[in-house]
Amino acid sequence: MPIAEGLKRAVEKLTGIARPRRRTMSGLARPQPPEILRLREDGRTPNNPKLPLVVYRAAVRFGEGCDPATVLEELFEQHGWRRAWRDGVYDFLHFHTGTHEVLGIARGRVTVQFGGPSGPKIALQAADIVVLPAGTGHRRVRASRDLLVVGAYPDGGRYDEPRPDEIELAQARRAIAAAPRPRRDPVYGADGPLMSLWKPALTLRQRQVARSRRSRRRSAAAAKAARA
Repeated sequence: MPIAEGLKRAVEKLTGIARPRRRTMSGLARPQPPEILRLREDGRTPNNPKLPLVVYRAAVRFGEGCDPATVLEELFEQHGWRRAWRDGVYDFLHFHTGTHEVLGIARGRVTVQFGGPSGPKIALQAADIVVLPAGTGHRRVRASRDLLVVGAYPDGGRYDEPRPDEIELAQARRAIAAAPRPRRDPVYGADGPLMSLWKPALTLRQRQVARSRRSRRRSAAAAKAARA
């Protein structure tokens, strides 16, 4: 399948056949509330201690005459998630320590287990999209024969693909913490739900500054009211 899809992708890029037009891309993403899943380290699979896994159901309209895989590739690239591939999902547990990942279902159905051997199994179908923070364990449990997945990665990350026991957990934790956060949601862009869900926590100093600013605003408002 990867070879055939690679040839198909090359032809589509060369000819423009079955590719959505740029001006129509904004209408292909369907606003959907995110499903959020927080996964803890299980002793072998690191997962991500700070960032949740995010699922968007039926998040894309593929458009008449468009190749669904191409729609997903164009959508992801538009928002800075690149190095796209077309394939399925590996049936062995693995994770990525140096980059986050988005998986879009272009065709078929698949059940994926996230988080490790005891993690939840989530059924996905065409037009569903999953955003995996660095460290998230995942493997295919079952899939339809026509399954096609498009994956991509945000700019600045470093790709790796260890299985549990192929990397020390301490090393994995350090790499996961250093993975750069994306600048945009892969589906909805700069204002997408992912940006607030993955927003970095404020430092102690930042919280103190924010409290000080709120206090000054309240004092100014009280003084203004007293003069009125």
